[in-house]
Amino acid sequence: MVKHAHSYPSHIQIKRAYVDPEPGDGYRVLIDRLWPRGLKKETLALDAWLPDLAPSTALRKAFHAAPDDWESFHKQYDVELKDAGQQTRMAELLHEAAGKTLTLVYGAANPTHNHAVILLAALEHAALKFR
Repeated sequence: MVKHAHSYPSHIQIKRAYVDPEPGDGYRVLIDRLWPRGLKKETLALDAWLPDLAPSTALRKAFHAAPDDWESFHKQYDVELKDAGQQTRMAELLHEAAGKTLTLVYGAANPTHNHAVILLAALEHAALKFR
């Protein structure tokens, strides 16, 4: 089967859940296992919530307990994302956001050391692989 460029998002970005949605966000997906504290569903203006794309509960708790161990968290989440189920979820997400901007919404306070950064890179890699 031939894949076309319009079968995937035009752009993928990440945005903190506590930042107001914008029209240019396109297809907005919450990628946290837990709902962000203090936010209502209407406030987030989501198209989907995919908690299964987030790190496993055990990995999330381990990183919360040792937030300075970014390298270990990054490596372990990369391994989780290589799982066949996760690969399927990522492919489905890329297809759902076809032709639009895909905005991965996350709740973490740290803008550079969070799972959204890792998932963004994995989705960009997957989109290139499937083109």
